[in-house]
Amino acid sequence: MRKKVIIFDLDGTLIDSVSDLAASVNFMLRSLNLSEVEEERVREWVGNGASMLVKRALGEKNIELFNRAISIFLNYYENNLTSYTSLYPGVKEILQNLQDFKLSIVTNKPYRFIKPILEKLDIESYFDYYLGGDSLKEKKPHPMPLLKVCEEFGASADEALMVGDSKNDILAAKNAGMECVGVCYGYNYGENIENYSPDFIINDIKDLNKILRREA
Repeated sequence: MRKKVIIFDLDGTLIDSVSDLAASVNFMLRSLNLSEVEEERVREWVGNGASMLVKRALGEKNIELFNRAISIFLNYYENNLTSYTSLYPGVKEILQNLQDFKLSIVTNKPYRFIKPILEKLDIESYFDYYLGGDSLKEKKPHPMPLLKVCEEFGASADEALMVGDSKNDILAAKNAGMECVGVCYGYNYGENIENYSPDFIINDIKDLNKILRREA
């Protein structure tokens, strides 16, 4: 069946945001007089939303500081969304090439950060709809956000394709009965995306065009 809707993850799929997230985590840790962490460590923590990122950075022994920590993290990050964040190579090109599809974003990042990031990176106009981790009562890997996108566009799960870099994306798609593409260059907690058996695996986001045209 020809696809009508393409659902993209954001961090690790369209944008490389780990440097800004790491800077925000370390500002939070410094503010709480805790030891900073390496950026590569933060890379393995990204994907489950801001609250889980902060909890992982704090560790169990400092979890009682969570309420203070999440406030510090979110305030800093909101003011430094794209200091180091950039598009992965080929992202703008593929978005331009896919304008005959309905394009959307489903991320576990808080909703309020999505539009400012997309605008700063000059890709907001390509998307018809987006959902954050706090937009609905469930987030990836639950299928609810993906099915909500389909509902928004009047499409079935068969008519949609999920594109992401982590197990949350692949599992959400499988739970929704939707085909999915795993990209190899993202974060995914240090695991190989192949472990979760996406329908397609690509090393370059531009290869998405080949998959979609073959589906047509």
